[in-house]
Amino acid sequence: MSTIVDKSAVGVSERQFHIGIAPGEVSTVALLPGDPFRVPLIAEFLTDVKTVAHNREHLTMTGYYKGRHITATSTGMGCPSTAIAVEELIRVGVTSFIRVGSSAGLQEGVRPGDLLVSEASLRNDGTTAAYARVGYPAVPDLEITAELARVARELTAGTEASVHTGISVSDDAFYAETPEWISELHDLGILNVEMEASALYVVARLRGVRAGMICSTSSNLYDGASLYSGTADALKAGWRRSIEAALETAVSLEL
Repeated sequence: MSTIVDKSAVGVSERQFHIGIAPGEVSTVALLPGDPFRVPLIAEFLTDVKTVAHNREHLTMTGYYKGRHITATSTGMGCPSTAIAVEELIRVGVTSFIRVGSSAGLQEGVRPGDLLVSEASLRNDGTTAAYARVGYPAVPDLEITAELARVARELTAGTEASVHTGISVSDDAFYAETPEWISELHDLGILNVEMEASALYVVARLRGVRAGMICSTSSNLYDGASLYSGTADALKAGWRRSIEAALETAVSLEL
């Protein structure tokens, strides 16, 4: 007679299988880029930096920013790996998450390098359907979101970059985003598209922790600024501002 494994209970107090982290090795707040190569970029803002683990797409480093212990873990691309990373980080003690990623604008006036603060996510992914019924909202923590927007506006004051807030969408299939789909999203007033936020928000809400997202604009799919049209420098500048905004938010809210 077999015994069915309950994944919600197994391995909770142990080193986590996918991210390679054990309880006590990270802080209570984690910044989440998608790309593992951006974790060292976050580390440039920190002191007493340590590499905790690197397994699969999940690189984790820790350090201190203005006296606050900070964790940075890459999620990889898409909702499945994001959900795994968030679940396992919660198991080892993280209680607040801020995604710092790349995202494409969908409204006029959103330019590469601008900062995008998400107020909710349209769940156009498959992962969150395994967690909650279709009508369940994917929403971030309101206090974290408001503080991210406030700090981002301070950081961009006097620069060419702007800050935009609104509803984002999380898609699963990067190359399946047709012109018709982009037009539909634009007409719905969706601000930007990325691939991870809906899983982050839904898992965080269901597990009783906090989450938010601030992204750098990589391109604008509605007015023709593609990833292949020379936006890399602006995107990288936006990454640095988004990281600083997330770190300042972590300090000001004592996450």
